[in-house]
Amino acid sequence: MSTTESTRYVRLRVDVVLEIDGPAELTEAAEARIADDEFMPEEERAHAREAAREDSAEALAYLVEPFDLIRDVPGIEMVQASWSSEEIDYDPDALEWDLGEEDGAGEDDDR
Repeated sequence: MSTTESTRYVRLRVDVVLEIDGPAELTEAAEARIADDEFMPEEERAHAREAAREDSAEALAYLVEPFDLIRDVPGIEMVQASWSSEEIDYDPDALEWDLGEEDGAGEDDDR
């Protein structure tokens, strides 16, 4: 079978809810990552620092690297990635946060 015949594209969706209990540490780490990014233009760097200082979700977005999720997975190559981060209202008892762990199946579970 040729590579073309066996190639498949898969979209992996991951939702993670995080509690930020150290916003200063998060901002500091984001600012360090921004400072170390050799490919970021200086104008964008200034904007990124300001955004990270004002919003923990923005700071987190500068620290998350989707490639780290699949780095050691054999037989795949990342073709495209995007991610975002936003502050949310979280109630662990609300139905919208029920990920189907109890019954073992979520509505989008295709495993």
